[in-house]
Amino acid sequence: MRKCTHSRETRETHIQLELDLDGKGIFEINTGIGFFSHMLETLSKHSLIDLKIDASGDTHVDFHHLVEDCAIIFGQAVIKALGDKKGIRRFGQAVIPLDEALVETVIDISGRPHYESNLTQYSGDIHGFNFELADVFFSGFAGNGFTVHIHVKNGRNLHHIMESAFKSFSRALRMAVDIDSRIEGIIPSAKDFIQV
Repeated sequence: MRKCTHSRETRETHIQLELDLDGKGIFEINTGIGFFSHMLETLSKHSLIDLKIDASGDTHVDFHHLVEDCAIIFGQAVIKALGDKKGIRRFGQAVIPLDEALVETVIDISGRPHYESNLTQYSGDIHGFNFELADVFFSGFAGNGFTVHIHVKNGRNLHHIMESAFKSFSRALRMAVDIDSRIEGIIPSAKDFIQV
């Protein structure tokens, strides 16, 4: 049962999260930020991770705190749900198009936090949601022990680029957390160890 219930409460945000890594992509998302909720729904749908998030915070000041804290708690919950990581594929990769946009994501559940992307080459707002917040989310997630590379190969429309990024991230994550029947009960590392 690779499920997790997790919460995070700070002076700036209050977040309750439930997930099931072996779900069907069923979601119930409430962040109070329309476009961000849409991206989290996309994440759930395409990763097949059942995801329930109820989040609130100081969005009257800025969206940054809530987006970052949702990323942190999501990453923590995935790690917790993975348990000892035995039998997981560990690596995931996906290249996803959305019209003119094309984005590739590669993930390694390595225990070593590292994030690389070229998303900073793009700027602007999508329905009041600043494009730089995509980097905030993905880097916040990676900080929990994931190596994440996201590369925009093509794109002009910011909405298309961000949605393609979230979809490719979701599909790569789905692959990485999936159980490989050929290595059931085995940690996918020559060290026989993946850092928590």
